[in-house]
Amino acid sequence: MFNSRLQLRTVSRFLSTGQPSIGRFTGKPDPATGKFTVPFIEGDGVGPEISESVKKIFSAAKVPIEWVPCDVGPIFVNGQTTIPEPAVELINKHLIALKGPLATPIGKGHRSLNLTLRKTFNLFANVRPARSIPNYKSTYENVDLVLIRENTEGEYSGIEHVITPGVIQSIKLITREATERVVRYAFEYTQAIGRPRLLVIHKSTIQRMADGLFVKVAEELASEYPDIKLETEIIDKSILNVVSKPELYSDAVSVCPNLYGDILSDLNSGLSAGSLGLTPSANIGDKVSIFEAVHGSAPDIAGQNKANPTALLLSSVMMLKHMGLDEHANKIENAVLTTIASGSENRTADLSGTASTSSFTEEVIQRL
Repeated sequence: MFNSRLQLRTVSRFLSTGQPSIGRFTGKPDPATGKFTVPFIEGDGVGPEISESVKKIFSAAKVPIEWVPCDVGPIFVNGQTTIPEPAVELINKHLIALKGPLATPIGKGHRSLNLTLRKTFNLFANVRPARSIPNYKSTYENVDLVLIRENTEGEYSGIEHVITPGVIQSIKLITREATERVVRYAFEYTQAIGRPRLLVIHKSTIQRMADGLFVKVAEELASEYPDIKLETEIIDKSILNVVSKPELYSDAVSVCPNLYGDILSDLNSGLSAGSLGLTPSANIGDKVSIFEAVHGSAPDIAGQNKANPTALLLSSVMMLKHMGLDEHANKIENAVLTTIASGSENRTADLSGTASTSSFTEEVIQRL
């Protein structure tokens, strides 16, 4: 049973509480109600079901948030995927949003909606903690990884063309401006959560100019953060180490270019919990930040009351801590994690349990 005070203290620190000054939330509550307005992109597939779970738990926890629906259904204009202007205005007004899983239309020329959101709101840093859940057994134990991914360029810049039939060139874009922004954020984040090391993951042995610039910028910024030890590591070594000795990184924050971060963050999630269904994620911009569940929309189980809302719930916890609502965040975080730890009857099927979305939600509410 999950009942010791020591375990509860461990749970309360599951998600880091420190916030860097870069990208800090500056929104204000409505003076009439004392509540913050937060746009909610419920998403596709199981999105509405897990979003309803978040709403019920927030209501039971009396979180001072007023949700407002936000439709980001894609619009294809002049060969580019965009989102509706009302959604852009809404998110820019309130500076924050919570997002469920989105499915990009297949075969219609649309680029990823997630990428479109990052580009639209200049969400330059993806922050993905991957930590073992107390009293929930997975392949590895005591995993405590934090990865920050550059979110706007690299191989995801969309610069591709046909050189000649059968020969495609895809260009990796690395700029000093974007690199300095994400690396500086990574230094500040490392400092804010009290870790002594920042690890830059790269492949400058092959990508000498592109990844070489990423490493060089980090080395130039290091003198501004003398209390943080800067280290660099080839991505090959990082992958080998993280699957054999993940504890080597428990005192560090890792930062890397876009594609490496996309792959490594999912790998870290598999090591810590064995599932993206338990993984929170934050996309930080200069002004706007969007918190999201990073798993798929799972259309095969949509509407069946089977989906696990944990990833969206823990992402909402990250959002609350970003907003300075730590007391509410810790209350919900503890309730979610102790529910998972309490046994298979309170876990959803993806965690080899028997709970439904709604019964899991009710159990979390009982534990608030």
